[in-house]
Amino acid sequence: MAVVAELSSSSSYTKSTRLHSSQCSISSTHLSYLRRRTFRPVTRPRAATITCSVASDQVQAPIAIQAADPNSKNDCYGVFCLTYDLKAEEETKSWKKTINIAVSGAAGMISNHLLFKLASGEVFGADQPIAMKLLGSERSFEALEGVAMELEDCLFPLLREVKIGINPYEVFQDADWALLIGAKPRGPGMERAGLLDINGQIYAEQGKALNAVASPNVKVIVVGNPCNTNALICLKNAPKIPAKNFHALTRLDENRAKCQLALKAGVFYDKVSNMTIWGNHSTTQVPDFLNARINGLPVKEVIKDQKWLEEGFTEKVQKRGGVLIKKWGRSSAASTAVSIADAIKSLVTPTPEGDWFSTGVYTTGNPYGIAEDLVFSMPCRSNGDGDYELVKDIIFDDYLLQRITKSEAELLAEKRCVAHLTGEGVAFCDLPEDTMLPGEM
Repeated sequence: MAVVAELSSSSSYTKSTRLHSSQCSISSTHLSYLRRRTFRPVTRPRAATITCSVASDQVQAPIAIQAADPNSKNDCYGVFCLTYDLKAEEETKSWKKTINIAVSGAAGMISNHLLFKLASGEVFGADQPIAMKLLGSERSFEALEGVAMELEDCLFPLLREVKIGINPYEVFQDADWALLIGAKPRGPGMERAGLLDINGQIYAEQGKALNAVASPNVKVIVVGNPCNTNALICLKNAPKIPAKNFHALTRLDENRAKCQLALKAGVFYDKVSNMTIWGNHSTTQVPDFLNARINGLPVKEVIKDQKWLEEGFTEKVQKRGGVLIKKWGRSSAASTAVSIADAIKSLVTPTPEGDWFSTGVYTTGNPYGIAEDLVFSMPCRSNGDGDYELVKDIIFDDYLLQRITKSEAELLAEKRCVAHLTGEGVAFCDLPEDTMLPGEM
């Protein structure tokens, strides 16, 4: 039997080995097979050819290694390259169709918590198989291999495939969900405008890759900061994908707001509902206590301290990440991962009657009078199909409207600052102030 596969790799690597007394000549270690599973060692991705000759009496059942598509550039990892020994009709009856989940920044701390929640079935369901496509950088590639090894050792039955790589055009192939976590952190002395430009370039490229190779209805959740404007840049560079499918993560802000209201009211978290985070993921964000409820009652009927609601409450939500870092010495990676999982679950499970959730979405056509062509956190409901609708039964007062307007102005300024990345002309940065949330510097 002869097996020939074309692969990609980023470093020159040649190795000769023996397989059951047959000879294999290997240039690189990135094997990619048409089905899902065949073990191979891994280095960095670069173009290479593997040619193996195995006598017919040396092939061991039940695993059948199939020839790869010579044009395939995807790279499976380890045990995730082996073919499942299941008859097609049994697989059809037992499992839903596998969904492809692409994750950027896959070797980082947030992903280190998130990936295992996804693979366990906690997010998409206990009967939903998934394939993970993990994007890293040249520098983080060995860490990606380590992540894949841990996923192997967990023996998750729902995790049918893992692929790793550093090229978004390969990793995002056929993605049904794209969780864009990777971004450069803000360094000492870096202006917010500089961070917008550096990370904006990353998200412009990832938007182009999604546009070229992802599922046409891919759902995209942008986590890397500044996430609202990064999401706008990404969607502007992916015109084939509905703009409605792009989200900026503000669920951690919502979760923190629910926590603070519950603590103040002396109730458990599940008693707080209808919590909205309006606007930007920055210090201009607006935790909405006017429309939120505790035990089904308006918050202002339960918590009568208006000064705390207008000042202390918002400040606690905004500064939570900074306080955590000061106490623990590290960022809130675990709670961010949980909030990503919560954000996905809110889109794939029906929203409870009368409740809603927060997510940063495209404003065009919104019923609130917010400027169009921004990514702005707003209250949404879902019927569980991955889509959502904006909530219409919202009340506003002067305080809420003033705060929303301030966050809107900031996002309009950020949009002008990245015009060169959205195809809207020459960038002009007139950011009013530095509003990066503490803990995200």
